[in-house]
Amino acid sequence: MLKMFTTQVTGLFNRLLEKEEFAIEDSARLLAQAAAGEGSIYIYGSAEMNAIPYEATEGAEPLNGAVRLQSAEQVSKLTPADRVLIFARQSTDTEAVAIAEELIKKDLSFVAVSTIIDDGGLDALADVHIDLRIKKGMLPDENGERFGQPTSMAALFIYYGIKFTIDEMMAEYEE
Repeated sequence: MLKMFTTQVTGLFNRLLEKEEFAIEDSARLLAQAAAGEGSIYIYGSAEMNAIPYEATEGAEPLNGAVRLQSAEQVSKLTPADRVLIFARQSTDTEAVAIAEELIKKDLSFVAVSTIIDDGGLDALADVHIDLRIKKGMLPDENGERFGQPTSMAALFIYYGIKFTIDEMMAEYEE
């Protein structure tokens, strides 16, 4: 079972790299504006996606300028120099959409990462959206149902793609 899951996750990572490469670069460019300027990169994670803000702020290699964003109310404290990165399992996540709407009211740029469920959610609101492409589980069970949705693993993969690209951009900027 683990071998099948590994094969499926590897395939998912390869699809994300192939289909979302340009969106990852665009995201890094947008977020690097805060890192290169006076702003911070605020990161919000809904439910299991809380792993990403923790990794970005408290992991072994934190993202320079990263700050955890915990609620829509916190958006009022952000400045035009700040940028935001939102992670949610699905593009229709209520709290993530509420944060996105507050960011739009303040005319703040942001990136969202989620699986597109219905058009018009985070994918329509964000300056850049990255689709996680996980609509069902990776493995079939005995009844034909599917299980094993590695959404936080895929989100961490995307996060690292963005982080590495920002790090490269900042290294070139500082030269």
